[in-house]
Amino acid sequence: MLVRNFIFWLSTKKGVTDAIARRGMRYGFARRFIAGETLQEALAASAELGRAGRRVSLNHLGENVRTAGEAERARESYIEMTRQLNAQGLDGNVSIKLTQLGLDLDRDLCQRLTIEIAAAAASLGRTIEMDMEGTAYTDLTLDIFEATRRRFDNVGLAIQAYLYRIEKDIERLAPLAPKLRLVKGAYREPPHLAYQKKSDVDASYRRLLGRLLDGRFFPAIATHDPAMLDHARELLRQRGLAPDRYEFQMIYGVRRDLQQQLREQGHPLRIYVPFGTEWCPYFMRRLAERPANCWFVLRSLAAESLRGRG
Repeated sequence: MLVRNFIFWLSTKKGVTDAIARRGMRYGFARRFIAGETLQEALAASAELGRAGRRVSLNHLGENVRTAGEAERARESYIEMTRQLNAQGLDGNVSIKLTQLGLDLDRDLCQRLTIEIAAAAASLGRTIEMDMEGTAYTDLTLDIFEATRRRFDNVGLAIQAYLYRIEKDIERLAPLAPKLRLVKGAYREPPHLAYQKKSDVDASYRRLLGRLLDGRFFPAIATHDPAMLDHARELLRQRGLAPDRYEFQMIYGVRRDLQQQLREQGHPLRIYVPFGTEWCPYFMRRLAERPANCWFVLRSLAAESLRGRG
């Protein structure tokens, strides 16, 4: 917990994030978790994943736009991502962030842009998935998701197991029979809103997974935790769910050994593929989730420093 909090604190220091952003792609350590800074790089990574039998979900990194024009451009970017996936015949969708579509500026603008993205994806037979951000946006995100889902059935939503409220939110969404991506949660939330201990988050994840596998939803099981994966596979075995009734999801570059294991066992697997120039906040959250990731970065920086002196 101390390491996680320290990394979150560092992520608020512009000098630190600027230094990481300058070195991350140049030295290569960011490419462990980021597919690249351009759509073409992300598509190339997606094609490679596709050849290995994996689906993808493209995520153009960026949050909290400041103008309506930026939000409109983000909408165009998401639609172009969908078109390119379709043109290249890749098994993939796009993940969208509502703060990138102007949620801080104008709820109606954000709702309109979200519906336009869903409509464009539906016209190509594609799906989209809506990311869940910090708790300041949870209610608005649920409202916009519900409004979009009532018009289009190609929209899924991420839900966060560390929030106390999430069981009620699942029941609220059940009439829509949606795809729900169950994650543990990667934002720093206060004790009155979210579980702080890993054991409590894990227990919540197990409870919620049981609900998502009760036939009312299409569950996307998003975790890299070996114990949680074992639990999920056992539940799937007990309930006899066919592979077209669920999927596992993992993040680009994280636990590639477990990714391979799931595919060898015949489970459907989708990889969350982030890209873009605004990658540092996402990257810092990946570091905070698992201290071993920090050592990977430090080793990479040390190796580059030594090579530079040689």
